[in-house]
Amino acid sequence: MQLLRPRSRPVVTYVLIALNVLLYVITAAQASSLTSNQNSEVFVDLAMLGILVEHGDYWRLITATFLHFGLTHLAVNMLSLYLMGSSVEQALGRWRYLAVYLVSGLGGSLAVLLFTPNVWSAGASGAVFGLLGAAAVLMIRNKQNLNALIGILVLNLAISFMPGISMAAHLGGLAVGAALTYGLVAGKKLRR
Repeated sequence: MQLLRPRSRPVVTYVLIALNVLLYVITAAQASSLTSNQNSEVFVDLAMLGILVEHGDYWRLITATFLHFGLTHLAVNMLSLYLMGSSVEQALGRWRYLAVYLVSGLGGSLAVLLFTPNVWSAGASGAVFGLLGAAAVLMIRNKQNLNALIGILVLNLAISFMPGISMAAHLGGLAVGAALTYGLVAGKKLRR
């Protein structure tokens, strides 16, 4: 899926991937485990749990989107971020893209807070699903064929039914990413 021809490096996507990987390395080193990094102090201080957010730890709504439960979780989300983010960043430009990513992550966290507040939550998938929503809006606007994107979306939604995966974060991020992107590009000329 290509929204437009690459014109520059997706710098923001690279920075977001680097931040996610850095936090994973810190938590894995602190926990002395590649698979149980959630046992680190940093992970516990930044991951999301509804009762902690309700008691004033509002930063967790964003910081949790940069944490991952193990290496596989990190790898899947970072590959998805690279594949989706590169195209969306090119189409929206760096600052609007960063806004969509962060606000989608926040939307995913708020959906988790609303629907599954008693579960520890972490991961970039709400933000990544927001990029899927953004790509759909951009492709519809550019009258591009959505078949490949629909296939990716259906596959990812099917994976959302697996144990330990947050459907709320995925759907919250998807909805917020699509809505925000629509608001950002309505009536504006996009890069070609």
